[in-house]
Amino acid sequence: MAEDKFHLKHILQLNLAVLLISTSGVLGRYIALPPAQIILFRAILAFVFLFLFCRFKGFSLKIANTKDWRMVLLCGVFFGVHWVTYFYALKLSSVAIGMLSIYTYPVITSFLEPLILKTRFKKSHMALGALVITGVYFLVPEVNFKNQHFIAVLFGVTSAFFYSLRNILMKPKVQKYNGSVLMLHQLWVIAIILSPLLFVVGFREITVHLPGIAFLALVTTTMGHTLLLMSFKYFSATTASIISSVQPIYGIIMGVLFLNEFPAWHTVIGGMLILSAVCIESGRNIKRSA
Repeated sequence: MAEDKFHLKHILQLNLAVLLISTSGVLGRYIALPPAQIILFRAILAFVFLFLFCRFKGFSLKIANTKDWRMVLLCGVFFGVHWVTYFYALKLSSVAIGMLSIYTYPVITSFLEPLILKTRFKKSHMALGALVITGVYFLVPEVNFKNQHFIAVLFGVTSAFFYSLRNILMKPKVQKYNGSVLMLHQLWVIAIILSPLLFVVGFREITVHLPGIAFLALVTTTMGHTLLLMSFKYFSATTASIISSVQPIYGIIMGVLFLNEFPAWHTVIGGMLILSAVCIESGRNIKRSA
């Protein structure tokens, strides 16, 4: 009985992490600033919060060698591109389209990982890739560069590509370093790259939207990602990825509740196809590891 309560506690913790991370969709639409400016101040504030957390926990912030430093810095660049393009996708469309388009990243990862880490490519991924492409097609029924939703999906899929790339390259480093420490170093990389924007931003506008950005930095980024990392102690990455598949659903519900954004029928169909591919691949991984 005690063991069941212990397991339920960590299931709830993982779902809370996913729920907190899902707030990025609504906040990306709500904060009326250019995406790059939002990400700059998100990175700065999240760095401060995460630095305090790492110091409180006593984590070592050192990176052992130059090769590891180069990889962490490169992944910081990729993570920044992921964030900025994701927020452009949100600004140009809706919470539903923005979140569903970046959730192509698990299947994109399945194609990139064999190329980068030299693992065996699985033919079944071709079928899953076709399923995801069909889902993306339903997200944007009109393939036209004058169509704002089409451009939004392009930004979303680009965001998913760089997120996949960053995750694959970080995978070997997570075995050597604490996940929060790696996240911390990537945050200052993003802040430095975007720092020239400090000379052009309107600080009065930033002040108006500071509560939303602070929520994004503290709740979405620091608390959400920290809880997610903590949950990996109790679940496999594949189990966590299946539970994380509800992230776009949480985001869409928030979009309906707070922004009155109701997804169109073709968006729902596209989302179901994309999430089906994610769940199928995650389920296959669990069977292989059982």
